[in-house]
Amino acid sequence: MKSKKLWLLLSTVAVGSSLAACSGNSESGGESAEGEEGQASGDQVVDISISDEIPSMDPSLVTDQHGMQWTGETYEGLYRTGEEGDPVEGIAMDHETSEDGLTWTFNLREDAEWENGDPVTANDFVYAWQRAVDPDTASEYGPYMMAGVIDNATEVSEGEMDVEELGVEAVDDYTLEVTLDKVTPYFESLTTFPTFLPLNESFVEEQGENFALEAENTLSNGPFKMTEWSHGESMKFEKNDTYWDADTVQLSEINAQVVKETSTGVNLFETGELDRVSISAEYVDQYSTEQSFRTIEEPSVFFLKMNQSNDGPLANENVRKAIAQSIDKEGLADTILNDGSFPANGLVPENFVTSPESDEGFREANGDLLPTDKEAAQEAWAAALEELGTDTVEIEMLGDDTDKAQNINAYFKNQLEENLEGLTLNVKSVPFKERLRLSDEMDYELSVSGWSPDFVDANSFMNMFVTDGGYNQMGYSNEEYDALIEEAAGDSADDPQARWDAFLEAEKILVEEDAAIAPLYQRSTAYLWNPALQGVYYNAAGHDFEYKWAYVDEEAAE
Repeated sequence: MKSKKLWLLLSTVAVGSSLAACSGNSESGGESAEGEEGQASGDQVVDISISDEIPSMDPSLVTDQHGMQWTGETYEGLYRTGEEGDPVEGIAMDHETSEDGLTWTFNLREDAEWENGDPVTANDFVYAWQRAVDPDTASEYGPYMMAGVIDNATEVSEGEMDVEELGVEAVDDYTLEVTLDKVTPYFESLTTFPTFLPLNESFVEEQGENFALEAENTLSNGPFKMTEWSHGESMKFEKNDTYWDADTVQLSEINAQVVKETSTGVNLFETGELDRVSISAEYVDQYSTEQSFRTIEEPSVFFLKMNQSNDGPLANENVRKAIAQSIDKEGLADTILNDGSFPANGLVPENFVTSPESDEGFREANGDLLPTDKEAAQEAWAAALEELGTDTVEIEMLGDDTDKAQNINAYFKNQLEENLEGLTLNVKSVPFKERLRLSDEMDYELSVSGWSPDFVDANSFMNMFVTDGGYNQMGYSNEEYDALIEEAAGDSADDPQARWDAFLEAEKILVEEDAAIAPLYQRSTAYLWNPALQGVYYNAAGHDFEYKWAYVDEEAAE
């Protein structure tokens, strides 16, 4: 069950507060961005910046935060994450669960329509979910999210069963029955995630290969609809008047502009052309006392992925441990980022989930794993060079090409080359979409990566790194780790404490023993935020911002 502890009040905070990336603090619920409750006044148009192009608007194919954000606004699933951080009515008004926890029956509303006037029915969910696990779709998230959760999803995704065998059925137009593979404590949370959104079969099939590639090839049943898409530059989303709850939606238009340089974003904010832009480093110091300065703690954790799939240096455990312990994370968070982010010494973030038997958080329970320790790093490095039979090592690191990312990349290069004698780190900075492609194809050695939870459960982080997992993407394999994750999903699925203990032990194997990844920081994002933009909620999982309840109150900016 979700806790209100997982959600964050998007409000002005004091400089120096400890903040993090896609989750919330330990006190507040999923509350809004305004300091005080107001009401809509003035032009209900919002202009914001995003850091890169949307790779896809196809719910079956999105894997990144940009795609998740905007599919989450243009589609409505069974449930939507509400103001308090819990699932609220979407297309489903309610549901019943069988005594054994394996059969979920959703009762759908009869007043929901697609943008073209077609009714939203149970068949739209059946079609979308079958499409997501169909091998021909080549969805990454479909098998990843549904295999081992929905009955027969694994077999369907591997081509061993027809898609019609997936455990989802339209009992009638407005009754959806889902059969789970095993008890899944977080399934209700999953239903808010983009992979589980419905699709209008006739529209998708009519568009064919063009589906979701342009604004005119998308079809909304959510609060907003995409009306313009200038690739690499900007997107426009307008209120969807056919949405079943359109009376609640107050924004008439959201314009998202791609801005990669922080200085450009700041200038656009200062001239009134943007209502929200993220900032870091020296801009935080410059604007920290302004009314428009705000920070958001998130449960997103950033780390170095180390490709162990070949015979390169990163296949050596001591190389990985040396890299993981040699980076000054405090300096990274406080000087390079300077946005409230703080060092991460584990995979599962702080302020995300708590023990089933107490209020102790996961990070508190498992402690710091592979913290910065230059002496230990150099000892591991010396052992690694001896094992490799060399005194020099060359490694390529893959990272993004925004100005913020390039500052981070340069910091890593300096830290690693300075602390690990004989190491040459070659930085390869590429656009976000290209980094995703290279990661998917495992065409990298070291990669700066991050992960935000797909659902509110430690498993959203831990199941990434099972052998051959869809988002492992680095050749990591440990039988003991796999067994623990399987135990948490199987025999211990209905035993909260046993699941908790299995995840704690698995994280120690992944990070401390194998150094499969090098945790870096838990993200906070600092913003310049127009005080007139109110009622925006921040989600702990799925798409980051929720605009359904947002509005502009021009009086708040005066």
